[in-house]
Amino acid sequence: MTKLHFSVPIITPPLLCLVLITLPLLVISQNLDAELSILLQVKQQLGNPPSIQLWNSSSSPCDWPEITCTDNTVTKISLYGKSITHKIPARICDLKNLMVLDVSNNYIPGEFPDILNCSKLEYLLLLQNYFVGPIPADIDRLSRLRYLDLTANNFSGDIPTAIGRLRELFYLSLAQNEFNGTWPTEIGNLANLEQLAMAYNDKFLPSALPKELGALKKLKFLWMTEANLVGEIPESFNNLSSLELLDLALNDLNGEIPANVGLIPTLETFKIFDNQLSGVLPPAFGLHSELRLFEVSENKLSGELPQHLCARGVLLGVLASNNNLSGEVPKSLGNCTSSLTIQLSNNRFSGEIPSGIWTSPDMISVMLDGNSFSGTLPSKLARNLSRVEISNNKFSGPIPAGISSLLNLWLLKASNNLFSGEIPVELTSLPSISTLSLDGNQLSGQLPLDIISWKSLYALNLSTNYLSGPIPKAIGSLPRLVFLDLSENQFSGEIPHEFSHFVPYYFNLSSNNLSGEIPPAFEKWEYGSSFLNNPNLCANIQILKSCHSKASNSSKLSTNYLVMIISFTLTASLVIVLLIFSMVQKYQRRDQRNNVETWKMTSFHKLNFTESNILSRLAQNSLIGSGGSGKVYRTAINHSGEVVAVKWILTNRKLGQNLEKQFVAEVQILGMIRHANIVKLLCCISSESSNLLVYEYMENQSLDRWLHGKKRAVSSMDSGSDVVLDWPMRLQIAIGAARGLCYMHHDCSPPIIHRDVKSSNILLDSEFNAKIADFGLAKMFAKQVEDPETMSVVAGTFGYIAPVAFHLDIPEYAYTRKANKKIDVYSFGVVLLELATGREANRGNEHMNLAQWAWQHFGEGKFIVEALDEEIMEECYMEEMSNVFKLGLMCTSKVPSDRPSMREVLLILDRCGPQQGHAT
Repeated sequence: MTKLHFSVPIITPPLLCLVLITLPLLVISQNLDAELSILLQVKQQLGNPPSIQLWNSSSSPCDWPEITCTDNTVTKISLYGKSITHKIPARICDLKNLMVLDVSNNYIPGEFPDILNCSKLEYLLLLQNYFVGPIPADIDRLSRLRYLDLTANNFSGDIPTAIGRLRELFYLSLAQNEFNGTWPTEIGNLANLEQLAMAYNDKFLPSALPKELGALKKLKFLWMTEANLVGEIPESFNNLSSLELLDLALNDLNGEIPANVGLIPTLETFKIFDNQLSGVLPPAFGLHSELRLFEVSENKLSGELPQHLCARGVLLGVLASNNNLSGEVPKSLGNCTSSLTIQLSNNRFSGEIPSGIWTSPDMISVMLDGNSFSGTLPSKLARNLSRVEISNNKFSGPIPAGISSLLNLWLLKASNNLFSGEIPVELTSLPSISTLSLDGNQLSGQLPLDIISWKSLYALNLSTNYLSGPIPKAIGSLPRLVFLDLSENQFSGEIPHEFSHFVPYYFNLSSNNLSGEIPPAFEKWEYGSSFLNNPNLCANIQILKSCHSKASNSSKLSTNYLVMIISFTLTASLVIVLLIFSMVQKYQRRDQRNNVETWKMTSFHKLNFTESNILSRLAQNSLIGSGGSGKVYRTAINHSGEVVAVKWILTNRKLGQNLEKQFVAEVQILGMIRHANIVKLLCCISSESSNLLVYEYMENQSLDRWLHGKKRAVSSMDSGSDVVLDWPMRLQIAIGAARGLCYMHHDCSPPIIHRDVKSSNILLDSEFNAKIADFGLAKMFAKQVEDPETMSVVAGTFGYIAPVAFHLDIPEYAYTRKANKKIDVYSFGVVLLELATGREANRGNEHMNLAQWAWQHFGEGKFIVEALDEEIMEECYMEEMSNVFKLGLMCTSKVPSDRPSMREVLLILDRCGPQQGHAT
């Protein structure tokens, strides 16, 4: 029998070394191949979104921009703002080393994603999506979780007690959801928690602040605005020794403020406005910490203001309006050079205002109305003041001539005081003033006949004084004046003929000594009371003395008969017209019985086309844009080639007639807007299932195509778009867009907020004049959304949305009832940064958006010139570009109150323009 002989291979030391080296590499390669396969399946289950098209089998996942690897294994997935519309697949948890999952700022529907098997997950960011339903009761399966952000979704129900078992959490944000249960006191067990945000959950059952929160020794940030809180602030809050921000505003808290909260050594921001709190303010505020913001308005607080609010010299604002506070303003506030705003309206303060408040170099607004303050205004005031409200006090003395230095002042209300003397001619030199109210004082003498610069004035109220002499002719020529009240004075002479061109909303010259005929434009019954108690005035309206007193009674009678005959004839004609119209409509409905839809056109301008001209020429090959709000078509309306832009919006029929009526009403408001820097809405064509908004066509399309088109290789770009926008052109675009926004914010009543300002909503005509588009539509489109599975509209665009101040990356949502003008200012600031740097809003660098990158660049002390767009930068433009960059930073401040108004933005930009030379 033959024996088999086996030889044992001899492994030499070099061979053993090679095996030991290559074996781990082989394992790593196999792991990475497995992760590649998992990620490609995830991509497929996400609907193969174009935003992650680089995910393919021919490259390593570690090279994909959305993936971060550590030791050649996937540890982080960031799908921020990738327009994801599908649910997160559970397969993602097969990535066994996944530590960070960020799917924020998308359109993801459904319940909390099935990711509780991601056992190593430490950071989970689901903010700003369309998630619904409860947070899983067993969320503590994610036991390693350190950072959980569910902000701005539609989560509901109770917050599970399991949250309190996530002991590693240092960041928890559940703000702006639909929770309708109660607070879990177990949150007090999160000993490592540093930031807790529960704000804007007003559907919570009325709940007291859990006293257990006082045990969170590491807590720095507590944001619980509008969370349906009741009861008192727990005494345990005195123990929050690391707290930097405490925001309990817009709740129903009562009782007194815990005495030792003011002793917290780290406290920077204290916001309790709009509650029912009473008692006195603890005197220690500001003495032991670098207090920056102190907001206690709209409560029932009494006693004096704390004396040491600005002890550390960094206080930005004191807001304590609408309380029962008394005493004098602390003298220390007069030495607070850091202050930007003092708001003490409607209290019981008395005494004189420390002079330093009026002269603080950075002071922007002083609001003291409704108190018993006395004293005089200083001869010099802070140059940056833009808003002064001191009505209903006991201020006296003259209006200082030094007021002429306030180039930014847009509102001055000093009604019902004891001011005396003449109105200085310097007051008429304020270039930005829009509202001036000096009524109810003891001013005398003549008004300055020459008005130097009131070109921005909208409202002038000088009533109930002792002013005399003629009414200046120049008042009738003020281009924007719509409110004028000069009543109860001693004006004499005739009403200037220049008033014939003046068409006000409110107009009152009553109780003076005016004489002569009133201008023909005012011979209407609605103006009759505007001229009462002027014995020597006459007019051809019954309420005043007739200018033709010799006319006989018979002629008056004949006139009355004539009026009656004309009225009867007009009424009969109107009835006949309505009958004919009704019959025509009846026959039209009969003719259209077999049609699919009936269309109705609402016109806002004189048009040379009908709805049939539009409907018959809409074609897919004329599509020039599409997005969440609808598709946009370039449509020729006649054979001569005249073109309009048509936005086609599909309507959700399930929402009913009420919302459709609201949509039509809001569109009608937009249609009435007339401004050179706002795209004209020509008409709205509506059917049961669709709305067509017809706009003037803008030949050069949107600003973002010109700024970023080449970078994106946009196929639809016109050949002319290869032209680079030089700086003078960019600056003029910025000024034009600012004028449009300024008009909507400050000249419309009520103000209109855009909610989605971005470079793609700034359109350019054939001469590159900028016009704002889609004003107000973000709000309306958001209202039409009902099914989370189909939601594709969000008020605001990623990169342009303002984050809430102080640490949290939470948007100031444009379609909540808390929306305000400062949301638009932030977004416009991003546009300014785009113009100055040439970068896209979402691409400051690899890890942050443009606003974040710009602030980091500035904060690191780098030269601004290094951030500017090299493609257009020339030495002669560097100063202007730098100033616009800095203005962009101001507009994108995290604190809304720190941002300028659009009126202030426009003022600064105008000074940068060529007509003003370089900014200083």
